[in-house]
Amino acid sequence: MAQGGVQALEAMLFALDAARALAPPAVSLGAHVLDDCDNDTYGLEMALDFIKGSISNIDDAEYACNASAVRKVISGVVGAASSVTSVQVANLLRLFKIPQVSFFSTSPELSNKARFEYFTRTIPSDLHQVRAMVEIVKKLGWRYVSIIYEESNYGIKAFEELETLLARNEICIAVKERLVKDSGEADERAYDNIVARLLSRPRARGVIVFGSDQEVAGVMAAVARAGATGAFSWVGSDGWSARALVSDGNEEAVEGTISVQPQANPVRGFKEYFLNLTVENNPRNPWFVEFWEDQFRCRYPGSARTPYNAQYSRLCSGRERLSAGNIEFEAQLQFVTDAVLAFAHAIRDMHADLCGGEPGLCEAMRPASGPTLLRYLRQVRFTGLSGDEFHFDSNGDGPARYNILHFKQLSPGVYRWLKVGRYLDGELELDIDDIQFKWESARPPESVCSVECELGQAKQYVEGESCCWHCFNCTQYEVRSPSSETACVECALGTLPDPRRMRCAPVPELYLRPDSAAAVAAMTFSSLGIILTVFVVCVWAARGSTPVVRASGRELSLVLLAGILMCYLVTFALVFRPTDVLCALQRFGTGFCFTVVYAALLTKTNRIARIFAASKHSARRPSLISPKSQLLICSALVSVQVVIVVVWQIVSPARAIHHYPTREDNMLVCDSYVDASYTIAFFYPVVLILVCTVYAVLTRKIPEAFNESKHIGFTMYTTCVIWLAFVPLYFGTASHVPLRVTSMAITISLSASVTLVCLFSPKVYIILVRPERNVRASLMPTRWRGGVRGGAAGGAVCAALVGTAPLPRAPDLTPSTDLSTLNEPERSSTDRQVQTEEESELYPRLRRAVEENGVRLDARQLEALRAGLPAFGAGGSAPPSAELAVAVLGADLPL
Repeated sequence: MAQGGVQALEAMLFALDAARALAPPAVSLGAHVLDDCDNDTYGLEMALDFIKGSISNIDDAEYACNASAVRKVISGVVGAASSVTSVQVANLLRLFKIPQVSFFSTSPELSNKARFEYFTRTIPSDLHQVRAMVEIVKKLGWRYVSIIYEESNYGIKAFEELETLLARNEICIAVKERLVKDSGEADERAYDNIVARLLSRPRARGVIVFGSDQEVAGVMAAVARAGATGAFSWVGSDGWSARALVSDGNEEAVEGTISVQPQANPVRGFKEYFLNLTVENNPRNPWFVEFWEDQFRCRYPGSARTPYNAQYSRLCSGRERLSAGNIEFEAQLQFVTDAVLAFAHAIRDMHADLCGGEPGLCEAMRPASGPTLLRYLRQVRFTGLSGDEFHFDSNGDGPARYNILHFKQLSPGVYRWLKVGRYLDGELELDIDDIQFKWESARPPESVCSVECELGQAKQYVEGESCCWHCFNCTQYEVRSPSSETACVECALGTLPDPRRMRCAPVPELYLRPDSAAAVAAMTFSSLGIILTVFVVCVWAARGSTPVVRASGRELSLVLLAGILMCYLVTFALVFRPTDVLCALQRFGTGFCFTVVYAALLTKTNRIARIFAASKHSARRPSLISPKSQLLICSALVSVQVVIVVVWQIVSPARAIHHYPTREDNMLVCDSYVDASYTIAFFYPVVLILVCTVYAVLTRKIPEAFNESKHIGFTMYTTCVIWLAFVPLYFGTASHVPLRVTSMAITISLSASVTLVCLFSPKVYIILVRPERNVRASLMPTRWRGGVRGGAAGGAVCAALVGTAPLPRAPDLTPSTDLSTLNEPERSSTDRQVQTEEESELYPRLRRAVEENGVRLDARQLEALRAGLPAFGAGGSAPPSAELAVAVLGADLPL
């Protein structure tokens, strides 16, 4: 029995002495101790020896183990230490319904109560230990580790659980090596081969070792022989944690180890008890002599010769004594004493319930029922000799409490096992700052097959390896897929990889902001235009009865000014953040304001053209030239645009959308800007502009007094130039929407300004600066302002016919600027002029009828006006009708 076994036995006897105080009255507690030699087969043979005394548990017949009258009926078993032996013994004890409490067996397999119904233990299951080891690996940041486990139930079951938990936490296993135990004893070559395989995966520097001290000591010796003491960092199980057998002589290889050990506090009083033991005062322990000889390297007088003491030639003097200097105490003896006390408390409770506290064993406990004792055993709760509270969990295991130990070099050549943390109820507490893996390197080594890919990179796994990969870069507009680390995904339009290239971040919206320089300039320009337009409207309202205002056609002028004002106001709808409502307003407003302006201009130019076209053929007044008719015509022209826009809005409602001309842009625009569908809104106004321009060309040669057509013509020419310059600018800035919107706003305001300046500034100038010209006479052609009695100039007959010569008129009569004569080169033909509406009302008695080939004259009227008629020039070539008029007017006719 090794030193650890002797200490465990003495701890059991020490606890048995303490448990006698718990025994029921007249009941003695004792132990029958057997040595399994750490061999499961031999342990099974030993179990069969004491099972013979418990046959009565099956057939109620007491069995005497010898010829004496003492009957040894086994009520329960404490042990075994090894999980392998415990499995064998538990299978046997289950048949005889004998409860078993182990103090060192930690195999998870033993928690299966379907197979091991009568097995319990004071030490926690390795399942908790494995979880603690995995938590340590995670804490150290290892993702690629090797595992060494012993060839036993203890090691194999732990490895199976380790493999499952590591895979669940995405930790890969580089090398899996098995330590020979049950199948034989390994030699140095076997351990050297294990180390060589570990060295074949140099990136797996973290190694989990689940084994017993003897086998692990062979591994550490092989590491030292290979010169690889600095190549690995170990995470160890309780089977070799803080064991001198492993660390002595292999300090450099073991240095930095982090191990898990079930938490156990020193048994109070045991140290003093054990140090006071001698061969003489401890006859109850038959193995104590063997321990004494091994401890002091001498042969005790009178002891039997064995293979273990044959090498000692010196006899023990009897003066040898155990001391703290020559004894290293096992750290887990608490579990031994707890196992003994658990039985003591269970027997006490069982006796109290079944025997009612009567002295001795009652019939209900002759013999003690195994199932009944097991039930009481699972329910015990007490404070052990270590001062810790103890109870069994639902699986019959001890509390899951672990200490985390670390083998550290405190100074050159000085090593100690130190506590650096604990694992309680599934929570790991580890003080990384106290851990020193090597004297020259305190930081934990890196144990990964491949380092994590950098930002913006994806993985390509090495075939057959789940933890080894190569990294490749995602493209400029890609990030690594959030659902797959092996793929890159392209960011959607409007998003770009963030600086860390972990996700696609939205690109900030780009639109023409009201506080931008371009928007401020456009709004400033429009504001000035609005002020000027309002000013002109005020002037027209204040001087509406003056000749200049009346001559320009007040109604159409006001319509024209309203359109100009709307052109300026559209700018404000263009520069704000686009919304569906604003987009609909922009779609309607941009085309509508132009339609109002150019519909009014077209109505004006069309009226002038029709008047002069009709005057070439007859003196009949053209139709639809009154103010009311002109407003109706203008409204009809505007209504066409309204219908177009309304139908367009119904078929394709205006929306604010995000436009992505490039991957870096995220423009918030109205949909009409993207597909150039704004041309629908501008198509009809452009047609009006072209028609107005044609009419302006046709009426360009009128006399200077009737020059509004010239102003309209200049307006249309300038407008055409502006919009011809705007078209390439608009379509050439498709990728820069703010510039496109700004250019449209400025172009609209500029077109309105041209119309305002060209058509209204001359009239405002006359009204405000030169009021003396704001009279009827100043609006007449120069050749009609005075008469020469010696004769009439060519074309004077037109003045005689319609009264444009200096005839008596009402003071407020003003010729419309729509009235005109033919140009100078055409003076050889008959000059004509047509009445305005005002003239028809002021002169109801001046009637004339235009016939097919002549003129019907009222002689009385002509006589009254004869004195004011100019004379015809000699040799005039007037048509017959004109000559007739001259003859009549020149005759001395009685009236």
